[in-house]
Amino acid sequence: MQPRIAVERVCHGFGRRPVLEDVSFDVAQHELVCVVGQSGCGKTTLLRIMAGLLQPLSGAVLVDGEVVAGPSPRTAMVFQHFGLFPWKSVRANIAYGLAVRGRRDPERVAALMRTMGLADAGDRYPRQLSGGMRQRVGLARALAVDPEVLLMDEPFGSLDAITREQLQDELLRIWERDREVTGVFITHDIDEAILLGDRVIALQPNPGRVSLQLEVPIPRPRSALGVRAHAAYPDLRAEIWEALRAEPAP
Repeated sequence: MQPRIAVERVCHGFGRRPVLEDVSFDVAQHELVCVVGQSGCGKTTLLRIMAGLLQPLSGAVLVDGEVVAGPSPRTAMVFQHFGLFPWKSVRANIAYGLAVRGRRDPERVAALMRTMGLADAGDRYPRQLSGGMRQRVGLARALAVDPEVLLMDEPFGSLDAITREQLQDELLRIWERDREVTGVFITHDIDEAILLGDRVIALQPNPGRVSLQLEVPIPRPRSALGVRAHAAYPDLRAEIWEALRAEPAP
């Protein structure tokens, strides 16, 4: 079967500094792939290329066989630092993507607010919200447009441990419920990658390149406690860790 997303030998750099080198992988329909790597390995650059916000210096990203040449209404992106409009209410922020597409669906917005625990916060503004609530708004805004592809750039990286685990659980429930969405989740956290991903891709830095592609054989539905207790977890974590710390080939 043709993959939903194909990353084909993508290279990129800024000035004389190479950032990504010959990065290739596929993402199947409804698969959630976690890309893990340390800071500076090109994870965010890769995701921006996949979203059509940057053009690669060479190589290409394809969605359903079509080259990504720019932002697409089929794709939504969730940013690490929320990306909310401070002058818009929670309700208006969630509805923004729909409005850009010429759609108005207050029932959809209300349903997402209930799902994300924001039902009583519709008239509040980002400055009045905690970090966890702001990230819930960002995720709800991305889901409001029913994306076929959901790209997430370390969306839980700046949250406290309890809020982070709550939002991981919410994302797991979304993936179990919505069979149409396909996703790529960027993280520097190995445990998060194992918990969320159907497959984990490790990037080594300088420049960023794929050092490992690994299936996660832990069945869904998942929980953080259940994943850590699974017999496959120690070996999975060790293999990803070794792929991240291995020295580049001469």
